[in-house]
This record gives sequence, C-alpha cells and structure tokens, in this order.
Amino acid sequence: MPIAKPDVTFAYKIGDSMSASHTIGQFILQIRRLERQPRSFGNAGELTPSEIHVIDAIGSDEGCLMSDLAARLGVTKGAATQLVARLEQRGLIARGPHPTDARAVIVSLTALGQEAFYLHAEMHQQFYNQLRAQFSETEIAAFEQCLETLCRMLKH
Repeated sequence: MPIAKPDVTFAYKIGDSMSASHTIGQFILQIRRLERQPRSFGNAGELTPSEIHVIDAIGSDEGCLMSDLAARLGVTKGAATQLVARLEQRGLIARGPHPTDARAVIVSLTALGQEAFYLHAEMHQQFYNQLRAQFSETEIAAFEQCLETLCRMLKH
C-alpha cells in the first residue's frame, strides 16, 4: 500500500507555521555551527565549546568529583575522563586524590583554567548585555520560555 503524501506548501509568510518551522530549523543549524567553532580564551588559547563547558562545569570553586562532572555535563564518566585528560595536558585542569575516598578523583581548575572560566563568564555577560540592548526583559523572558519548551520537545 503506497504511503499518502502530505499536502505540503511552502508559503513562507510571516507568522505561518511553515515559516516558523523554517526559522527554528535555521536557528538550530546556526547553533550547531557555533558548537563546532573554537574561541580564544586569553592565555588558555582556543577552546572548543565542549572544552570550555567542561571548565565551566568544574567552576571556580574547590573542584568537583569526576562523577559529578560527568553528571553536570550529561555524559558518561569515560567521556568526561577523555575531556579532562585533554584539558589536563593543556594545563587547564588538575586531577587530585579525594581527601577521604581513595577511589575518588577531584578535578579542579589551574590558574590558566580559572582565567578561561572568567573570560567565558565575561563573554556570556557581554552576550546578555547585547540581548538587553535589543529586547525588553519581557521579550527575553518569553524567548527563554520558548527555548525551554523547545528543548523539552527535542528531548522526546
């Protein structure tokens, strides 16, 4: 039995659902492009989004357990270990023993890693300042709510 073809029209008018779908698709493609492009973070050099997000997940505090880092990133412990090893080689992250649990590993930022962490935070602040210059707080809140809904939809 042949599959019935849906009636698809590409009338891209402002406000119609096809235009919205196209715009969302373009937005997702742009995000994917950004996720592949490294950025410079001062003396830390160029870091991919994955790498800077590891640094961000560790944070500027006393460090965290490798298992907690994997959970924060939403990846396996093996994947987190690979990312940490790459950043450790570059002098951005240090691994050390847990003070009371010999099986656990604490990961923390070196001075160079902290520099990247703070420059990343500054980059986000500049982005939010640009958003506030273009949109009202109400528009930003509505956009964030739309993105949260879209993220939930894409998870299923």
